[in-house]
Amino acid sequence: MRILLVEDDPTVRAFVLKGLREAGHVVDEADNGKDGLFLAVSENYDVVILDRMLPGGIDGLRILETLRGQKNATPVLLLSALADVDERVAGLKAGGDDYMTKPFAFSELLARVEALGRRGRPESAPQTRLVVGDLEMDLLSRTVKRGGEKIDLQPREFRLLEFLIRHAGQVVTRTMLLERVWDYHFDPQTNVIDVHVSRLRQKVDKSFDKPMIHTIRNAGYILRAD
Repeated sequence: MRILLVEDDPTVRAFVLKGLREAGHVVDEADNGKDGLFLAVSENYDVVILDRMLPGGIDGLRILETLRGQKNATPVLLLSALADVDERVAGLKAGGDDYMTKPFAFSELLARVEALGRRGRPESAPQTRLVVGDLEMDLLSRTVKRGGEKIDLQPREFRLLEFLIRHAGQVVTRTMLLERVWDYHFDPQTNVIDVHVSRLRQKVDKSFDKPMIHTIRNAGYILRAD
């Protein structure tokens, strides 16, 4: 993660900086409120670690309030020697996501920072459309087109093609197909795969100049656009 550390105590700052970098994170640092505010609003960070009391006329709460006023939702962990409940409440009400009092164990700080980083990461939208060359599959409408022409598939053929598309450019073995498309965890010793692949070829390749589904002798099948 990319982290901003704003802490005026040189001992604490060096201690946290060293630990975060050893854990594999990229860390920018500031030792006063003015520089911390500049970095916080001008750069993109996964997490900001912010000391509550800072020199330079701008304290941690001011930085936090400025960020939230700009609709910046970067997770912020407040550090403070102020341990009473009112101070913690003030920090959280200002938009802080977590609050730790000094002294603290670095292992706990790291765990909290990484948890905030996971929380701040947007969840990727589920994939609903698969495309290889001129072959398109819409997973929501359960439709398939090649070169703009609709291809009607049976449910099993659809699952088979979906698996091939998701592994486009890779050799797919009979065992993989049996397990993932037919839900078999044994070889039924039938030609069920060959039959379905043959039917799929008739629908996907027959009307087009370039075949996409290829047999790899003694290995399996591969779907590719070239």
